[in-house]
Amino acid sequence: MDYSVKLSKEFSLKEEYAKNIIALIDEGNTIPFIARYRKEMHGSTDDQVLREFETRLKYLRNLDKRKQEIADSITEQGKMTDEIAISLAKAETLTEAEDIYRPYKQKRKTRASVAIEKGLSPLADIIEAQDTAVVPEEVAKDYINEEKGVSTVKDALDGASDIIAERVSDNAELRKTLRQKIADTGEISCKLLENEKAKTYDMYAEYSEKISKIPSHRILAINRGEKEECLKVDVVVDTESFIAAVQSVFVKNDSLSAEIVKAAAADAYERLIFPSVSREVRNELTDKASEQAIKMFEVNLKPLLLQPPLKGSIILGLDPAYRTGCKLAVIDEKGNVLATDKIFPTPPQNKTEESEQKVLALIKKYNVNVVSIGNGTASKESEIFVANTLKKCDRPVSYAVVNEAGASVYSASKLGAEEFPDFDVTERSAVSIARRLQDPLAELIKIDVKSIGVGQYQHDMPENRLEEVLGGVVEDCVNSVGVDLNTASQSLLSYVAGLNSGIAKNIVEYRKGARFEKREDLLKVKKLGEKAFEQCAGFLRITDGFVLDNTAVHPEDYAAVQTLLDVTGYTLSDVSAGKIGDIRAKVDALGVKAVAEKCGVGEPTLIDIITELLKPGRDIRDSLPKPILYSELLDLSDLKEGMELNGTVRNVIDFGVFVDIGVHQDGLVHISQISDNYVKHPSEVLKVGDIVKVKVLGVDKEKKKISLTLKTSALPHGIATGENKTDRERKEGHRNAEKKKQQNNISKDDMLALLYKKFGR
Repeated sequence: MDYSVKLSKEFSLKEEYAKNIIALIDEGNTIPFIARYRKEMHGSTDDQVLREFETRLKYLRNLDKRKQEIADSITEQGKMTDEIAISLAKAETLTEAEDIYRPYKQKRKTRASVAIEKGLSPLADIIEAQDTAVVPEEVAKDYINEEKGVSTVKDALDGASDIIAERVSDNAELRKTLRQKIADTGEISCKLLENEKAKTYDMYAEYSEKISKIPSHRILAINRGEKEECLKVDVVVDTESFIAAVQSVFVKNDSLSAEIVKAAAADAYERLIFPSVSREVRNELTDKASEQAIKMFEVNLKPLLLQPPLKGSIILGLDPAYRTGCKLAVIDEKGNVLATDKIFPTPPQNKTEESEQKVLALIKKYNVNVVSIGNGTASKESEIFVANTLKKCDRPVSYAVVNEAGASVYSASKLGAEEFPDFDVTERSAVSIARRLQDPLAELIKIDVKSIGVGQYQHDMPENRLEEVLGGVVEDCVNSVGVDLNTASQSLLSYVAGLNSGIAKNIVEYRKGARFEKREDLLKVKKLGEKAFEQCAGFLRITDGFVLDNTAVHPEDYAAVQTLLDVTGYTLSDVSAGKIGDIRAKVDALGVKAVAEKCGVGEPTLIDIITELLKPGRDIRDSLPKPILYSELLDLSDLKEGMELNGTVRNVIDFGVFVDIGVHQDGLVHISQISDNYVKHPSEVLKVGDIVKVKVLGVDKEKKKISLTLKTSALPHGIATGENKTDRERKEGHRNAEKKKQQNNISKDDMLALLYKKFGR
């Protein structure tokens, strides 16, 4: 396969760019490096597309490898034909390739294989030929063999029928056609089983929906319900028309043999084809739903990791709890721990006054600006306590509630123990909660990203695929921000392009003896060679040193920078002093293309260089909305229909977004309430971390559910206060069940026409 031709079409790229990307990947270049420093070679394709390109390239190569293995196996059996070779060459998926291999694959013991061992294949051939002159019962007498277990004519005909049924089932084109037709016309049907967890899935009682229309989140919900033995799930089609369609392909006439073939074809469909193909259809549905869920995790994770840091603040982290007390940790502007303590403001101790005194003393002693509260157990009581305590401060101090998902995982991890060997797990957790507000990226990368708490059904996803995608997101985020070579943790360094945990550890070890003065010092680090240096250097920063080392300009382009400055009349000192404000105008006047040629770089690289020179040491997160800090407290009971509030998007899912409005319970903005205009998917207009103004549609205090809207119009008519996603989807499920009675999954004539087109009469 010519991968560059195929991938250039699939990704709408020039064939030259596709070839270059493949070559760059094969040379061992990382995606962040390719995306940032080889733009001219791929037309400035972004990192996300490059990762999808790489994934697709791996699939195509694995497909070719498997097709070759299949071809070799069939050839070794002496059964390879031109027809098989052509079909194999045309196969575009692993499923299609396996269908072709199916008749030649070593099978476990089947009814057909037993019949073959009894010597009944020739009889099956005779019957399958459907000669009108043949009387099967007479021919079958010749195959009676007591020693082989064929005692009667019926035994012989039954065995031959089993062989024919397996041949029908092994027909690759038939399976492909049926698979597609089931996907197009079939339904997923659910019934609720008696189970203590079944109430969770009550909306799927007597539920059905067209396979072609069922959304990804419902597929995953149904799968989970089935796994937990709460749901019985079936694929439903018009069985009669499907059987007739299969029979029409193999029955040639109205002979006696044809009657046996007809029965064998029906048996093949019911016993062999439908169970297998319907399972394949469901697997494909699950794969697509999983990819969508992983995509949503990816969409949510990136903005979460790129939340703007709360720079220059001294933060008091509070890890809430009841019986064991709330743990405190104060960190300075660099994240260093200044103090730890424990208070008991929550039940059962309720030592409010004593706890207030400790908190106020820490705030005063260390000039704390912000309190960061974890959102776990006892968070609400802790937030009330903090809000009341801050009113007694002699200066303004605010607080924020942060997502503490995974903090306990980090605290009990080997990494947490290495970072704070003298702290217990609760103290480490308090430090993590404070640092999550101060620098989300640096802290969140220390934990398993599946534990961060964004996305949907992430624990049901294929683990390797999820880790591959999320690892790529983390890598892209870390490299787009840049990493301080002299202060970054080993965890953060390990995500830099070209580095791994071993080299990151060696960098940390090197720092113990000497500070990195320039990027070239990296070459002194153990096991960090020229290739690794090429990949990582542009993403590592050195502050208070050579000015270009504190930018995303790659060392390979330093000479180009000097030429650019010479051409425009500036010096490196001017860059350091921020005195090159009109460099863009000068380059435009000289001509971007001409300047790029003089500097020996492409135009995209020149533009990137200019951007970096204008803001040495810049952090791309600084331009994003800052986190909302509170000083007053709202309660669920304070919310009224029509009230307008500011909030922060915490999670984006297929059917809406969850927004934190400062009441300890996130509200749901259903997709229908996101915009006055049609929105296909919430991620088109919103991302995690966005600051939005919402209006309260309704509050269900008993279920603790808040319905919100982002629409600028008034409250829409017909939406009941407190109606939520589950209510609406239950109603939709009942409507679908009614529709099912009126629908035909597949018309027999339609199926026959399709199969005739495929195979002929």
